[in-house]
Amino acid sequence: PKKEPVPTAKEEPAPAPAAEKSPAPEHPPAAEQPTATADKSAPIPTAEGTPAPKEGPLAPTAEPQTPAPEPKPEIPKAGDEQTLLDVEDALGNTVSSNELSWSSTDWTAANKEPFLSTRYTIQDLGSGDKIHVRVKAVSASGASVPATLEQPILIREILQLPRIRMPRHLRQTYVRHVGDAVNMMIPFQGKPQPEVIWTKGDQPLDTSRINIRNTEKDTIFYIREAQRSDSGKYELTVRINGAEDKATLDIRVIEPPGPPQSLKLVDVWGFNVALEWTPPADNGNSEIKGYTVQKSDKKSGKWFTALERCTRTSCTISDLIIGNTYSFRVFTENACGLSEKAAITSAVAHIKKTKTSYQPEKIPQRDMMEPPKFTQPLTDRTTTRGYSTHLFCCVRGFPQPKIIWMKNQMEIREDPKYIAMIEQGVCSLEIRKPSPFDGGIYTCKAVNPLGEASVDCKLDVK
Repeated sequence: PKKEPVPTAKEEPAPAPAAEKSPAPEHPPAAEQPTATADKSAPIPTAEGTPAPKEGPLAPTAEPQTPAPEPKPEIPKAGDEQTLLDVEDALGNTVSSNELSWSSTDWTAANKEPFLSTRYTIQDLGSGDKIHVRVKAVSASGASVPATLEQPILIREILQLPRIRMPRHLRQTYVRHVGDAVNMMIPFQGKPQPEVIWTKGDQPLDTSRINIRNTEKDTIFYIREAQRSDSGKYELTVRINGAEDKATLDIRVIEPPGPPQSLKLVDVWGFNVALEWTPPADNGNSEIKGYTVQKSDKKSGKWFTALERCTRTSCTISDLIIGNTYSFRVFTENACGLSEKAAITSAVAHIKKTKTSYQPEKIPQRDMMEPPKFTQPLTDRTTTRGYSTHLFCCVRGFPQPKIIWMKNQMEIREDPKYIAMIEQGVCSLEIRKPSPFDGGIYTCKAVNPLGEASVDCKLDVK
């Protein structure tokens, strides 16, 4: 806006035209020139040759006719302290706040150039880090006293609930032998990286025997040489803040059992002996599957197995040889195998010869003559080429009948392909490695002085 001309005293001449065209300088906004003041405006020049008025005050400048523009946010001077510091978001790998900075002894500028906004996002932070944040206001005079968050900010990713993925073979009792290595890998999931905790009976593990190695996705349980004391239930906990998942691992370390106790020879009669014993004092940390009983003849001194997997603590051994003297021993068996030692009977069993008297039964004499008669006929058979087969039938008669084998009504004589036998009335014909040519009708004929009889069958060779 144009300014009013400066009035002068009545006796003084009017000011030069240049004075009318010189407007008073406008005051800049505080945000742009925070150190500017009103008393530093330039003086109004006068026309050449016209002296400046010496009397009378200057007229005040006219007020602007248009409304003043909105002032920009004022930048505090050096020494001002900010109090509007507030964290809005600490998820993912960023931190958003009204104004941010570091609050440790090693402060790093998050932004390269100053900015007027009261909101800023710090990026590329590491998950799990704790950072301090502070903000300074900067003006032409310098930086203010920093405003600092009272508590550090924990940088964490969006949570994935922890979960243990127990392998199928570890869901049941994990059995190992004494001296074996125990090496198990159990995967899990969760973000950020979960805390892994192993316990046994609510107590921490013995790190002198058990090695635990954890990665981002699994935990490895390792024992170089397993001992019986390593048996038990181990609990695995995967925890993220308040969320957790648990799994139980049952380990059983076994070894061969001890021998049975109190083995004794209870009784000896005829060709038999009776034995009894009690279970072993140490089952090897595994269920007893049974007992193995062995016998030894005093003459040979060798041991032979007489009974396997006997589930009871007593047994009877039969079919012993008359006149021999026997010793017996018993082994215990579990999932690891037989016991290293056996229980041996202190007494021996001598199988004595028993005196028996035989009195033949008086049978009344009668006529035993009988013509041949087949009590069991031949049956049709089907066999495979190259596989030997047998034909059977049963015959009775007295005197003992003569047996004749025929094929297709032709008598089978001395042929190495056929072997004919009769024993206790059972007639058999062996056909060795038959071919399709050997198929046909086979007949067995029995002949004695009182008559004859015959039976037939059909043989197919495929």
